Amino acid sequence: VQLQASGGGLVQAGGSLRLSCKASGIVFSINTMNWYRQAPGKQRELVADSTSDGRTNYADSVKGRFTISRDNTRRLVYLQMNNLEPEDTAVYFCNTQWQSRDYWGQGTQVTVSS
Repeated sequence: VQLQASGGGLVQAGGSLRLSCKASGIVFSINTMNWYRQAPGKQRELVADSTSDGRTNYADSVKGRFTISRDNTRRLVYLQMNNLEPEDTAVYFCNTQWQSRDYWGQGTQVTVSS
């Protein structure tokens, strides 16, 4: 199983970024796909998830600003991040569970300047 995340970068407050995560080695269409983030000195936190039946869930801190979506044909999950705030600065990871194991992408840095 491999998860390859991309799309991070440096952006000013109020700007937007879109993260992508390509999955391989799983039956993508039946898996819940998650985006987590970890800021310096803080615990990793769940940002958003997308279930196989089309439901999405968001952390309160990103509701109304972030959107998770998926392309089952291309085995991709996206995180569209709008109206970014300095507090969103973190390393973002995609994550899934497969056959009772947790899998993580390599992380992509998002830095939001004020």
